[in-house]
Amino acid sequence: MTKGFKAAAWALLGAAWAVAAAAGSVPAGKPESVGLSSERLQRVHTAMQAQIDAGNIAGVVTLVARRGRIAHLEAQGFADIGTRTPMRIDNIFGLASMSKPITGVAIMMLVESGDIRLNDPVSKFIPEFAAPAMVAVAKPSGAEGYDLVSASRAITVGDLLKHGSGLLSGGLGNRIADKSSPRVPTDTLATYIPKLGGAPLDFQPGTLWRYSGLAGFDVLSRIVEVVSGQTYDKYLEERLFKPLGMKDTGFSFSDARAQRVASMHTRRDGKLEVQPRTLDAVFFSGAGGLASTAEDYLQFAQMLLNGGELNGKRFLSPRTIELMTSNHTGDMVNGQFGRPAHGMGFGLSMQVVQDPVAAELAVSKGAYGWAGGTGVSFWIEPAEQMVTIFFIQGGQAALGHAVFENAVRQAIVN
Repeated sequence: MTKGFKAAAWALLGAAWAVAAAAGSVPAGKPESVGLSSERLQRVHTAMQAQIDAGNIAGVVTLVARRGRIAHLEAQGFADIGTRTPMRIDNIFGLASMSKPITGVAIMMLVESGDIRLNDPVSKFIPEFAAPAMVAVAKPSGAEGYDLVSASRAITVGDLLKHGSGLLSGGLGNRIADKSSPRVPTDTLATYIPKLGGAPLDFQPGTLWRYSGLAGFDVLSRIVEVVSGQTYDKYLEERLFKPLGMKDTGFSFSDARAQRVASMHTRRDGKLEVQPRTLDAVFFSGAGGLASTAEDYLQFAQMLLNGGELNGKRFLSPRTIELMTSNHTGDMVNGQFGRPAHGMGFGLSMQVVQDPVAAELAVSKGAYGWAGGTGVSFWIEPAEQMVTIFFIQGGQAALGHAVFENAVRQAIVN
């Protein structure tokens, strides 16, 4: 089979799967009916195939939905490069930090119900955080060790959502806590999160934006458990996943869905290799533990784009979505954690594009979303009424993201 024939076969298969996607809550539609060019959307396939052929990624699922219709949904390459298992659109991907916006919504649902306020101290829900917080600072003149100084105030729910708490954010406090409060395989949110109550902070709360990759949103996950009286997996399943029709989303899978979990890949000596991975059925990390399909995640994203509603079911109010996607951090996020040096803001669990020209991003002003360390990412663009999803599992994600976003942008014709 020639390389060109293979590419054509994958394109046809992807198109067939896209038609099947009409069974989901967000239906399929012809690109032209939503202001996209079918011919130009083929450049998404071409761009992704070039990334696969170059060995940058093993396989990918790409999705473009506009004006409430799926205009493009395609799987290319391999879900497991070792076994040469073809990628499918219903493969399940580790979301890594794309879990965080889901946790953000879970918290805001409880804010709307009056059970949580954004300025509530964490200690209101987790007593181990009641002791006055301390901040770890380097000793003057480069001396070895660190000093502990009193925090100016307690950390709040809002601080955690905005990555402004200083809790395990990559500084001195993070290193101290890693040694004094390690997480063991048997830990649950209920047993581990209280250990962090005495962890020194990396900076004074609210004074910086520094990414708390795990701890901040895992604390939020535990707060949901405390307030709801349910384990976090059960809360999400009952309050979000089932009502949204996200049938393939969860922390782990013990049924046939386990066979659809895409393998993780890493690059060694310029080549992609399969990297062992397991999903955690004990520690329900709302920071990075969820897994999902592209079409499932679209249901969540489309709900946000719709102002908190999907298929007649309301999850949040439009005003709450507006609050979540407003910039809460001024210029503090610019240049941090791989963010562009200019044009960015950060809301409640997601980044927000303030100025796409300054940020040099191929999205519109007001776009919001987040990415995950496994290579997954999504954008929601209210100005274009569009959701784009890019799912891979390891490899050179930054290259793939950029060419995907460019290929989508040039397909908008109306």
